[in-house]
Amino acid sequence: MSNRSTSDLFDLTGKTALVTGGTGHLGTAFSNALAEAGAAVVISSREEQRAQDAAGALPVSGEAAHHGVALDHMDEKSLHSGFEAAISVAGKVDILVNNGLEAIGKDLTDIDFQEFSRHQVNNAGYFELARLLRDHAVERSAGGSIINIGSMYGQVGSYPDAYEGISIASPVAYHALKGGTIHMTRHLAVYWARDKVRVNCLSPGAFPNMSSINAEMVKRLEEKCPMKRMGEPWELKGALVFLASEASSYVTGQNLTVDGGWTAW
Repeated sequence: MSNRSTSDLFDLTGKTALVTGGTGHLGTAFSNALAEAGAAVVISSREEQRAQDAAGALPVSGEAAHHGVALDHMDEKSLHSGFEAAISVAGKVDILVNNGLEAIGKDLTDIDFQEFSRHQVNNAGYFELARLLRDHAVERSAGGSIINIGSMYGQVGSYPDAYEGISIASPVAYHALKGGTIHMTRHLAVYWARDKVRVNCLSPGAFPNMSSINAEMVKRLEEKCPMKRMGEPWELKGALVFLASEASSYVTGQNLTVDGGWTAW
């Protein structure tokens, strides 16, 4: 293959991306990043109108058209109908960003068996959507890129003193979930490489929604980070576009951590 320019490698013109949870704190940044790189973006949300409103606010590059569909990744029937709806409105899906999350805030002391189990269903949703994308890519004899959203908390435990007096710990079910997301990424990558479907994980560090987090918690977390600050959603854009685009054409099964140095301690 002849040499390609850097700008060409990151260009997503002609590609279609499905972003689950694309109306949320990080999902909005992910959707904008892909649109800004030239992709047509399909945003999913449990509420179709909310997804359509978010899609309508995205920047448009060239002939790219953005859409919103209803999809609940915690429900098998909705997963399939939502994915089919994305193909129906956009014609195809080349890139999948598994970002949607049904969260749970309970810690070691108050989460029960059913709640812990329910939280792990998030990964079942990620897997089923990933498999749908892989099958769609094989059907079309085309490649694909799957990006699962992990977390630094899928790689390291949290600091007890950061949570003391505010909560007992960061949610144990979330740690278990994201550790599973990262390893599932590796497993799928080695099996689907032959299908030209790349599977990678993007793991953010501390990127809290500042309007909904305890101010004292923010101060404590900043002290645990080498860069001494929280991340801004736009700081994930470059990493996401890298994994979605041909700039990472020889990258699969990897976990790219963007955490201000947190996991380097």
